[in-house]
Amino acid sequence: MNKVTNDIIYIGVNDHEIDLFEGQFDVPNGMAYNSYAVVDEKIAVFDSVDARFGDEWLGNIREALGDRAPDYIIIQHMEPDHSANIMRFMDAFPNAVAVLNSKTLNMLNAYFGNPDLSGRTLIVADGDTLSLGAHELKFVFAPMVHWPEVMVTYDSKDKVLFSADAFGKFGALDVEEDWACEARRYYFGIVGKYGVQVQTLLKKAAALDIEIICPLHGPVLTENLEYNLGLYNTWSSYGVESEGVMIAYTSVYGNTKKAAELLAEKLSDKCPKVVLCDLAREDMHEAVEDAFRYGKLVLATTTYNADIFPTMKQFIDNLTERNYQNRTIGLIENGSWAPMAAKVMKGMFEKSKNITWLETSVKITAAVSEANEAQLEAMAEELC
Repeated sequence: MNKVTNDIIYIGVNDHEIDLFEGQFDVPNGMAYNSYAVVDEKIAVFDSVDARFGDEWLGNIREALGDRAPDYIIIQHMEPDHSANIMRFMDAFPNAVAVLNSKTLNMLNAYFGNPDLSGRTLIVADGDTLSLGAHELKFVFAPMVHWPEVMVTYDSKDKVLFSADAFGKFGALDVEEDWACEARRYYFGIVGKYGVQVQTLLKKAAALDIEIICPLHGPVLTENLEYNLGLYNTWSSYGVESEGVMIAYTSVYGNTKKAAELLAEKLSDKCPKVVLCDLAREDMHEAVEDAFRYGKLVLATTTYNADIFPTMKQFIDNLTERNYQNRTIGLIENGSWAPMAAKVMKGMFEKSKNITWLETSVKITAAVSEANEAQLEAMAEELC
């Protein structure tokens, strides 16, 4: 078994059967469902795994512990990919106690039909501690990161933060890939709406001496934690991670696409980074990730059924649902008659905070004209 420290053992599993995480996020490199055992005078297991991997997980526990049995299961998060095998664990280890908070208990009862756990639960409050011997665990509540019952746990002996879904990423652990790319897509896809709550958790974490972060998805983080924490701070404060311009477009017959490509061409010598995205063909969650990564966004679409093209509407809904803010936005609209896409798009951001609108806008009537090319040149100058 993989050791995190002398006393902490990784007992999670890799999932290469899954195609869509949470029924919507493409995961070509699979997923990891992480679980950990802290072995001391008492033994605590952190969280369960997805239902399909119960046998493997229980086997990992027995292999890691040998002839010993766990005393506790710490339930930090009740989402089924982390909680599905809790009752199997309680049946397999009849002397074990479930450590959880009151909101978690309500969810556990709902998921498992009010199981009889008389004398086998320990309800903890924010800031409570549990001694395993040399290891003392401190429970830190993190509501809405990204469910209301979530808590994280700090082990003061090994200076480890068991961070629940925070600092997680897509991808199984037997696949090598860059942490930031899939951690960013994971964060904005799943946690992005709750930036204020993540900021609260980061402030609590700043008071702890953390040398290792053990998330419920993705690799254990042991090096350059300032980098990981810094990115989380930028993401959760809706700051700009990279200077650049994202151009997101939809196009029916190629004319709006032409305008988007002309703008990208004009920007290529002026801006440090230009990202061009066809919303009808590229992964929507990758597009959302890029919109949050860069400080400037140009939206180009057609008027469609007196509204805007469906994939553009979906894209903007994804942004505003996740509290998109602190950005500069430019608009390109196309309409063979009665163009109104720009008005619709701008209206969709009316509740978004700190949006700066470019003075230059582009209105195409069917095909890109010489006047439109001049407008695109002016937009490029304003953007960079």
